Amino acid sequence: MLTAGEVAGLIVATAWAVLVCFLAMVLVRLARLLTETTKMVSDLGERVVPLLEDVTATVGETNRQLIAVEAIAKDVKQVSGHVAKVSDVTQSLVTGPLIKVAALSHGIRQALHVRGRSNLRMLERRRR
Repeated sequence: MLTAGEVAGLIVATAWAVLVCFLAMVLVRLARLLTETTKMVSDLGERVVPLLEDVTATVGETNRQLIAVEAIAKDVKQVSGHVAKVSDVTQSLVTGPLIKVAALSHGIRQALHVRGRSNLRMLERRRR
């Protein structure tokens, strides 16, 4: 038969063996997890580099397009300024003579109207 000390030693040895087996399983799973994580990080690194290159190219093209748009906007501003000047000149060239023609036609109409009245009066006087 076993003594109490030997039973206690056997229980401790069994518990120690179970603990070692449990820790071994945890370490194996942790090793698998780290291996998978390393693979994922490696794959991610391989995918990120082309994406960063694409982003760099896209940003470069966007900057080039913005420079072109800025030049176009500058030209449009300049053209609109020229159009405003031409409009002012056209307005002054057309408006001045039109006002004079309108005034002349109004004066002629008034003169004809007054002359017509005086001619009617003269005709009425002759008839009498």
